[in-house]
Formats: sequence, structure tokens, C-alpha cells
Amino acid sequence: MTRNDLAPPTDTTLILRLTELAAAVERLAGGPSAAELELTAFTPAKAAELLGKTENWVIENIQAGRIPHTYVGKSPRMTAAHIRWVQAQGERMPNKYTKPVAARVAA
Repeated sequence: MTRNDLAPPTDTTLILRLTELAAAVERLAGGPSAAELELTAFTPAKAAELLGKTENWVIENIQAGRIPHTYVGKSPRMTAAHIRWVQAQGERMPNKYTKPVAARVAA
């Protein structure tokens, strides 16, 4: 059988193959989808892991009211939006008036 003897796949066959491939990729990824993350309320331990901070840092800042949070019952939680806010607040833009590092070393 040569390659010319094979019939080209139909549109339906291609769609079925793509659907199976997408399902396989989702199984391999194993992580929650973006929509699921938006609805998830993270514990201080998980939030600390995502922020690269300690759990104690997260708890202290929640108790002091320095970072946004919510409560599920009596337990503090952070949503994905809260975590993005904390990350954005830590962002610093370079000052255009700062001397280059080489000029500071030479001085």
C-alpha cells in the first residue's frame, strides 16, 4: 500500500482526533483551569507558596489588614485576584534618574 492509496481524513475525523488530543493534554496538565483558579480561595499556606513568601508573612499581613483577603467561615483565604494584587504592589519600576551601576562603582 502506497501513500497515494490512503484516503485523506474527513473533517469529522479530524475534529474527533483534535477533541481526543485536547482531552489528553488536559489529563497530562493535571492542574486546575484558569476558571477554576479564579473561583479558588487559597489557604495562607498555598498563598504563601504562590507568592514566594512564608506562611507566617501571609498570616501577619492578613491580621494587620495590609493585604486583601476574605474569610470562609473564620478561616482567612486569598483569591487569585488578591494574590495578583499583592504581586502588583511589590512591583517597582526603575527610576530614570538613577545612575548606572558602573558609574556608582567608579564614584
